[in-house]
Amino acid sequence: MNETCLHWLDSPVHAAWRMAEGQRLLSFAKASRLPDGFGNLDANGRLLPGATAETMNTARMTHCFALAHIQGVPGCLAYAEHGVAALAGAMRDATYGGWFAHPGGQDDSGKSAYLHAFVALAASSAVVAGAAAAKDLLADAIRVIEEHFWSEGEGALRETFSRAWQLPEAYRGANSNMHATEAFLALADVTGDPVWLQRALRIVERIVHVQAAASQYRVVEHFDALWQALPDYNLAHPADHFRPYGTTPGHGMEWARLLLHLEASLRLAGLEAPGWLLPCARGLFESACTLAWNVDGAAGFIYTLDWNNRPVVRARLHWVHAEGCAAAAALLMRTGEAQYQRWYQRIWDFIDNHFIDREAGSWHHELDADNRPAGTIWPGKPDLYHAYQALLLPGLALAPSLATQLARNVTKR
Repeated sequence: MNETCLHWLDSPVHAAWRMAEGQRLLSFAKASRLPDGFGNLDANGRLLPGATAETMNTARMTHCFALAHIQGVPGCLAYAEHGVAALAGAMRDATYGGWFAHPGGQDDSGKSAYLHAFVALAASSAVVAGAAAAKDLLADAIRVIEEHFWSEGEGALRETFSRAWQLPEAYRGANSNMHATEAFLALADVTGDPVWLQRALRIVERIVHVQAAASQYRVVEHFDALWQALPDYNLAHPADHFRPYGTTPGHGMEWARLLLHLEASLRLAGLEAPGWLLPCARGLFESACTLAWNVDGAAGFIYTLDWNNRPVVRARLHWVHAEGCAAAAALLMRTGEAQYQRWYQRIWDFIDNHFIDREAGSWHHELDADNRPAGTIWPGKPDLYHAYQALLLPGLALAPSLATQLARNVTKR
């Protein structure tokens, strides 16, 4: 570590700042509670008239409120248990199993791997938090993943099915498998079964070690059912929320962090960790920073680039910068190198200057190309998950996973 580079991860003041900002985000997010789950808040922290709950937001909120309860934040267990009840209630398909995108199957578009990964993550965190009925929810989520989504032959998740688990989509996605990797790390800790680490490693090997490494550490996002890359996927819809065209640097940083969590988790479990995990994490982070930071004359990471590394969607999204901070912290913890400390400080300074909304609360979710608040891709402020995790992760070791480690830290005291 360069002695002239202040090590924020060891700073009590920085830790206090992160915790205070986390409390501010939690207070804002509580307004999203609806009778049947959690809904989306507007830019001022209000539910719109006629707002309905969404399973993805409910799962993410359940996960975050469970983490807050484990930390010792009063009042958060009730919100976590509310989420568990919603996920076990109208959001669950009582006929065919699995989860709708909305309670009761309203506007249902099928059963997606992305959504089910978040249900599993929420359930695992709720179990650690001691939330009522969380163990049953977790068992249900695991059963659905193993029966329908996990493909042993492919070493990854299948993408989407119709409601009755028919009509599988002829598509494979890196995004859903990335969040499955995160969920699998948590499942390994909560269940004690190392098979989840082995499955996470198989996903990472396919998406990163094989595909991204061969593409200058740019994450290939879209594939057909045979895992052949689809470089022009969504060319006509480049700003899609979950399947944007081209390459998404924010995902590169998110993968970089997950590779280091996986490496640490494998070692903690007494399992072999491949030597390529750290070099791949380095490569992903360096590629994202080189290609996406300040590439159009303004500060910040742009959302997407084409395969010639030209900006496509120049918006700055809050989740991209949250993941950049978390990845820089993980690489700093793993290597002790000053370059990652500099990135960590640089990205937090950008978040503080541009994303944190001290008037209306929470963070702006989107900025335009001139770094002004916008809402073209992500209107309002519906997401707690990315920002809250970015505030927690720098204060924790790389393994075990978030909920389990928070619980162990409390127990040690």
